[in-house]
Amino acid sequence: MSRVLILPGLFGSGEGHWQRYWLQDQPDGQVVDQDDWDHPNLRDWMEKLEAALEEAGDAYIVAHSLGCLLAAQLASRPAARRVKGALLVAPCDLPATETLHAGQVSFGTMPTETLPFPSMTIGSLNDIYMTLDRLTMFGRLWNSEIRNIGLAGHINVASGFGRWPSGYVLLDTLKARCRHRRPYVSASATAATA
Repeated sequence: MSRVLILPGLFGSGEGHWQRYWLQDQPDGQVVDQDDWDHPNLRDWMEKLEAALEEAGDAYIVAHSLGCLLAAQLASRPAARRVKGALLVAPCDLPATETLHAGQVSFGTMPTETLPFPSMTIGSLNDIYMTLDRLTMFGRLWNSEIRNIGLAGHINVASGFGRWPSGYVLLDTLKARCRHRRPYVSASATAATA
């Protein structure tokens, strides 16, 4: 059974957050712990994610908010080959996040590369961290299936999302899709064999 790596966003996913319930409900779930949840640094967070993927061998990713951007930053990295699929829930938009939390986030620029693994991007109509137009744009850039779940805010505790059982259905849908896909071969690997 493939592991499910849970990637929280800024401040981690605290008590009552659906990601914490998923850790209890999913025997194969594991949070990728970061040393500093309050001042995210892309390089430091990426090191932790890559180490977790190396240990897992292969894994699904379930990310929230800034964790989605961390997953998307894997696009051009060798560790991406270990990702079977990614559920990207309520990705944040860095300009909005940096405005709302000035001086706390050091995450570079928004990732725009196509993801080399299947993904589903989940958003809402009223998320203060990313407008639906921006969510749609980045979802298309990432070649991700986009799902709008309505007036759901940032899909977190503040917007009423505790255990979130319908999220499990989305993950199961993604897993089913991943079982029927061909293995990804990167452009660099194709060029090396030519």
